[in-house]
Amino acid sequence: MYVFIKRAFDITVSLFVLILFSPAMLIISIAIRLSDGGHVIFRQRRPGKNCKIFTVYKFRTMKEKTTDENGKELSDMERMTSIGSFLRKTSLDELPQFLNVLKGEMSLVGPRPLLCEYLELYSPRQMRRHEVRPGISGWAQVNGRNAISWEEKFEYDVYYVDNMSLALDIKILFMTVMNVIKKEGINSGESNTMEKFRGSAVEEKR
Repeated sequence: MYVFIKRAFDITVSLFVLILFSPAMLIISIAIRLSDGGHVIFRQRRPGKNCKIFTVYKFRTMKEKTTDENGKELSDMERMTSIGSFLRKTSLDELPQFLNVLKGEMSLVGPRPLLCEYLELYSPRQMRRHEVRPGISGWAQVNGRNAISWEEKFEYDVYYVDNMSLALDIKILFMTVMNVIKKEGINSGESNTMEKFRGSAVEEKR
């Protein structure tokens, strides 16, 4: 029963959010286009439930150019646009992911969909995060987001897999709204992005 309620809740809330924020999404799209003339939507392949690959949508927050005039690779912070920094801090860059929820590729709540290249780096326990649909927000996000280590994130993800319920989902959504309002747990140090996962020495890899 929980699975059906969760899916119905996902669809209902996603439709409501997309309709409510449609004017804001139009303004954001225009602002991104005017900032550097690049694509408005960032698309990337990510593993979902049972590691099925899908395309995740977000508002683009970085310059599409990855190197400077000398060919030197730019860091994420150097590529971050002014509008992109604002979108990250307010989590408005995540709005297009409600389309992923409507398509059934994501849920409102679940472990965040990460890079495909991480699949070969997870321990068997960490891989369990793919037993459920990935979410726009999750237990790890409301307990630190980029301010905690990868190992801590994955432990929170596995905790959610083992304890998922309607009550926990509602708690996570409430905490998500509060964190966005207070802008807590968004940055890691002075960066708006987190270092890539390089593998964990905590457990033996598969």
